[in-house]
Amino acid sequence: MTPGPSHSAEYSENQLIQQPAIELFGELKWETADLYSEWASSKSTEGRETEHEVVLVPRLRAALESLNPNLPVEALTSAIDELTRDRSKMVKEEASREVYGLLKDGVKVDVKRDDGGWDKEVVTVIDWRTPANNKFFLASEFWVAGDMYRRRCDLVGFVNGIPLLMVELKAVHKNLKNAFNDNLTDYRTTIPQLFTMNGFVMLSNGSATRIGSSWAPWEHFFEWKRINDEGETGVVSLDTAIRGVCEPERFLDLIENFTVYQEVRGGLVKIVAKNHQYLGVNKAIAEIDNLGANKGKLGVFWHTQGSGKSLSMVFFSQKILRTVPGNWTFVIVTDRDELDSQIYKTFAATGAVTEAQAQATSGANLRQLLTEDHRYVFTLIQKFHTEQGATYDKLSDRHDVIVITDEAHRSQYDVFALNMRNALPNAAFLGFTGTPLMAGEERTKEVFGDYVSIYNFTQSIEDGATVPLYYENRTPELQLTNQNLNEDMERLLEEAELSEEQEKKLEREFAREYHLITRDERLDAVAEDVVSHFMGRGYRGKAMFICIDKATAVRMYDKVSVHWQQHLAQLKGHLPQTVGEEHQGLVEKIAFMEATDMAVVVSQSQNEVEEMKKKGLDIAPHRKRLVSENLDEKFKNPDDPFRLVFVCAMWMTGFDVPSCSTIYLDKPMRNHTLMQTIARANRVVPGKVAGLIVDYVGVFKNLQQALAIYAQPGDGGGEPIKDKTELVEALKEFIDELTAWCKTQGVDPEAIKKASGFERVKLLDDAVEAILKDEDTKKAFLQQATRITRIFRAILPDPAATDLAPDAVLFSVLAEKIRSLTPAPDISEVMVQVEELLDQSIAAEGYIIHDVPAEDEPLIDLSQIDFERLQEKFEGARKRTEAEKLRSLIEGKLQGMMMRNKARIDFLEKFQKLIADYNAGSKNIEELFAELVEFAQSLNEEERRGVGEGLTEEELALFDILTRPEPTLTKAQEAEVKRVAKALLEILKKEKLVLDWRARQQSRAAVRQFIEIELDKLPEVYTPDIFETKCDLAYRHVFDHYVGPSESVYHPV
Repeated sequence: MTPGPSHSAEYSENQLIQQPAIELFGELKWETADLYSEWASSKSTEGRETEHEVVLVPRLRAALESLNPNLPVEALTSAIDELTRDRSKMVKEEASREVYGLLKDGVKVDVKRDDGGWDKEVVTVIDWRTPANNKFFLASEFWVAGDMYRRRCDLVGFVNGIPLLMVELKAVHKNLKNAFNDNLTDYRTTIPQLFTMNGFVMLSNGSATRIGSSWAPWEHFFEWKRINDEGETGVVSLDTAIRGVCEPERFLDLIENFTVYQEVRGGLVKIVAKNHQYLGVNKAIAEIDNLGANKGKLGVFWHTQGSGKSLSMVFFSQKILRTVPGNWTFVIVTDRDELDSQIYKTFAATGAVTEAQAQATSGANLRQLLTEDHRYVFTLIQKFHTEQGATYDKLSDRHDVIVITDEAHRSQYDVFALNMRNALPNAAFLGFTGTPLMAGEERTKEVFGDYVSIYNFTQSIEDGATVPLYYENRTPELQLTNQNLNEDMERLLEEAELSEEQEKKLEREFAREYHLITRDERLDAVAEDVVSHFMGRGYRGKAMFICIDKATAVRMYDKVSVHWQQHLAQLKGHLPQTVGEEHQGLVEKIAFMEATDMAVVVSQSQNEVEEMKKKGLDIAPHRKRLVSENLDEKFKNPDDPFRLVFVCAMWMTGFDVPSCSTIYLDKPMRNHTLMQTIARANRVVPGKVAGLIVDYVGVFKNLQQALAIYAQPGDGGGEPIKDKTELVEALKEFIDELTAWCKTQGVDPEAIKKASGFERVKLLDDAVEAILKDEDTKKAFLQQATRITRIFRAILPDPAATDLAPDAVLFSVLAEKIRSLTPAPDISEVMVQVEELLDQSIAAEGYIIHDVPAEDEPLIDLSQIDFERLQEKFEGARKRTEAEKLRSLIEGKLQGMMMRNKARIDFLEKFQKLIADYNAGSKNIEELFAELVEFAQSLNEEERRGVGEGLTEEELALFDILTRPEPTLTKAQEAEVKRVAKALLEILKKEKLVLDWRARQQSRAAVRQFIEIELDKLPEVYTPDIFETKCDLAYRHVFDHYVGPSESVYHPV
């Protein structure tokens, strides 16, 4: 906890982060206002009728009148009604896409003519081409009410009264993820209407800033590190982000041209372009103005694998169609079926392609498509073929054709590329690649021009666009002693797929190396290791095993299957010898292994069944699965048990499986193919922090890997000094020592104290960077800073602390900032940590009182606690640890009780205030513990309340909804309400809550109607307004808590 409330204000969220941010928005020509007291009088200063409204209608109406001067008031009113109508019953992403379309393309309304007829007109909501014609307004402390909760948002940005931006801020020393976990996650459920129109969300503590779409998970929030393509940055992260995305022209550009809604597995998702996509696409589009000078070469767009190249193509083409005059056609060219299919699916899933036929099915079909008027044509470059010696006919003289080629380094230099040029002599060419151009590939620049945008592997990891990849060398002892494979062999193996003739040639030319890799005992050792490694991973994502050829893929499948069953048998044999957690863990591992599916995925070839038989292999079952099952979709589905695939060339490019976390390499590779293969493991997905490359063939023999250093914070030790006079003198000495030590590390505490705003944030960041130069330096600082904070808190509120507060606060903030960079420690391992770490720590193990202390036994029920014995143990133990154990237990119990009955919100608020008061320093540890004990006892009483009322837990929840906070009832009326509640639940569960009732509109309507009919039996004291409110709350309660007739929060399956 940070000492010194008055001095702490200098480091507060408001003073150090929020106010400078508001000032910066003002510099960028946003009107700003603090709306904390918007409702100080009986009416809103912004013209809102209720806090539920998130559109500032007066501002919207004024903007519509300005942008649509020739349309009547009735038309504008109709547009406002359509924009603001209730969409709460829609799927949130569908509602958002619908509103986005209205904002982007205008609202269609009917306008009555003088002759009585009607015309269709479009009401413009935002002037996308001239930002100055719009009104940009930033509201701070903006109150929004949901159905049950009221929340105050830090910053909300409006364009013409529409809430397009939400900014959630944290203090500079707070972990940024808290803004997501504690605030944004809550807002999404308590005030969801704010996100229907939202363009994107910004989270920041000044030093770190992330941007994400309205409902994106934390893993898909990203940094905005560069303001422009020259690499310009602000003073600190928040400064960069605001200047980079909130300058009016950039803000509208990002929302209009760099936002898409994509159909994916599980439904619709909203995607906002990342920094590198936004800058790269805009730079490529700028080259269109120079088509004459650059002779149609738009450049090479090098963005590393996994960073969203396909979406960059969508952003590029869609922005040109919307903003650049011309009847543009885009020809998307690849050289492999899987790439063609993957890119086409991306364009179709985002709504960019709506034509029935956009993929060329043959060379003749390609010719036809290119002579017709299409926005998009997708084709393999091989379809630009002609008879040998023939010249490809010119198909079009158009200058508004852009050819976009994926993996531009591979296939653009042979006769097919020449034919493409002949067919479209005036087209512009843009090459996309996920790997840098290497030696011998200079012709790529001759075709496309120089790099137009670069986003390399390192930048991608730093920005969080991809996860880091870690390397593990598990080369078997049977491998070649020099571990080098001939360069010519590597070149042959890099081909997309070896034909039978090539495989035989390989064996003839490189018999020793090939047979060494495919040696039976070596493959057997690798197979055994794969099983052990696969089952020993932490994050159990999907895995790909890359084999040298098709035969080896089948052979490895067979060998891994054998060792898989052997490993499974060993686990089952060990099961009877285990107990407790070990037993349960083993049961889960056995179930995982039994459910896991494996498959071989290789391309077809003639006579493959007979050829494989000669090698003692049976490929027929694998081919049948490939034909009869949708294996690629199964592998992409993270919940499908198909978890391990054996390949040799297929699925190594143009195949994205975010949950794939491990690549087993047993095939020599180099350059592009190697990079593209390992990139299968670098996609971002929740729970996955890194990808793992397991090398069985020595591909990465010279790779040097840097690993992050993790350690526990300092132990917070030191001699206890109890006399305040001695403490004050000791504190002065310790501050002087740490100040002098900081200067030796290049940190100037005086300069930090004198600075303000973003400059102070920058100096704090610089100080953290200096202190983190190595683990010893970090520990030395944390130990000294912890000691200073501990002593400072001990002498408060002594006036002698006043002069020392600025230094104590500074060192405390720096320490908290450093600790926020690593996961919170387990409190059981740091029991002697100073008190300010308590609210950052993970709860210790459960607590229960026994005659003999049992530290490791978890407490299940609060009612088991003997509170007198608990007090005795508290007095004789580490008080903070015992209090934290009880606090954690109460918190878990309270969450469950709240889930079953939301009327218990008063308990939650009381608990939160209790903890907040302690964290603020207004309670000592003894007071905290006493109040926790009292609170735990009150929870026990609350759990028994239903018994006293003659109600079950679920009946009590409905009874509370019907009686709290109003109306006031007599005992007789309460009894009548209980009868209504019991009857309602009984009939609902028996007759109305059919299977999947929540997914069917007719079933939902029937439940709602029945609730209204039954609640109509309530006493007359329920006025029409109260009755309507109770019907709404009861329906929402049933919807949230009951899945079906026999499955609910109260009776989980």
